[in-house]
Amino acid sequence: MNLYLRYFDKETLVHNVDEAIDFLRSIQEIGVDAELEADIRNYAASDVFYPKRYKVRQRIYFIIIKTTAETMLDFKQKKAVRPLAPAGGMDRRDLAASAVTRLTEVRPGWYEGSLDFKRVVMIPATGKHEYRDTHFVAQCKAESGMDCYNRIVEHLRDRVDGRSQFPSAKGKCFHFKYLGMWK
Repeated sequence: MNLYLRYFDKETLVHNVDEAIDFLRSIQEIGVDAELEADIRNYAASDVFYPKRYKVRQRIYFIIIKTTAETMLDFKQKKAVRPLAPAGGMDRRDLAASAVTRLTEVRPGWYEGSLDFKRVVMIPATGKHEYRDTHFVAQCKAESGMDCYNRIVEHLRDRVDGRSQFPSAKGKCFHFKYLGMWK
């Protein structure tokens, strides 16, 4: 694992923690003490992959980013910023692509869709309106998960206040399952 360090226009890509600490010591504004050195060593040894930011003084920081890039050019072209595959085998983009594929897969039949949306309701005591989180579940005939979503939203639009907010079909607030072929 290599480390990319940047402080304003000074930057480097190093292959170990000692090189990173030498780079930081070469910058006069950054005071490298035993505590900072130990923290950088702990960060480099940990399984954490998010960038780490260290305060130099008020509103002035330097950053360290773990990378598998071997050269500065590879890093700048965003090659190998993270490990190639996480423990599960698929990365987030693959999981998102498979979820969208599952959503648009044509499979006629009965679907059960559940949708969490923001419904506008009037408060009788004050006469004002407010958003309420509402959970809605329906079974319908559809061609795909996306068709199921569209049918549910179309049904609700005719029955709730027009200011109600419906989430995206690709988000966390819509779930569906295929129940079987219709007869």
